[in-house]
Amino acid sequence: MSTNTALAITPHAVELPLHTISVLVRNQPGVLVRVSLVFARRGYNIESLVVCPGLLDSNFSRMTITCRGDAETLEQIIKQLTKLIDVVQAVDHTGQSVVETEIALVKIKGELSARTEVLQIAEHYKAQVKDYRADSLILSVAGPTEKLDNFIELLRPFGAVDLVRSGKLLMARGLDVT
Repeated sequence: MSTNTALAITPHAVELPLHTISVLVRNQPGVLVRVSLVFARRGYNIESLVVCPGLLDSNFSRMTITCRGDAETLEQIIKQLTKLIDVVQAVDHTGQSVVETEIALVKIKGELSARTEVLQIAEHYKAQVKDYRADSLILSVAGPTEKLDNFIELLRPFGAVDLVRSGKLLMARGLDVT
């Protein structure tokens, strides 16, 4: 009897696709909890969540939610979201033509010997210096998720000590509904 020592790929090893969902809601107490419970009941983790008041009517807010999962389950989540009383609209923008951006603040330990190289990286990524102290720097960078991921990874060796990210912001191109 022979044993196979090859590693089996577990379902958790396969990365599920990232989905970005836009949800228009009425500004009511508890709406965020009710929306997040729809995801939790299906076993979905919300990776990022951004909420902002509506442009034309402050009685409404836009939620931009990113999560990973299969399209069929996500379709069910969107159907359940639209059944909530305070949800006006829910749209999965995966695969659509959209403008996406994120913002990050990164704090670096400011050893003087490394500042020139850190500032060169910041310049390359069009990051702005928001705070310049004898012992630290705070840099702000905006752009697509991949750009921020690369920027942060390049700064790790220089003593990145703190990080805050906004989560993904998204708007449909043209006159398509966000």
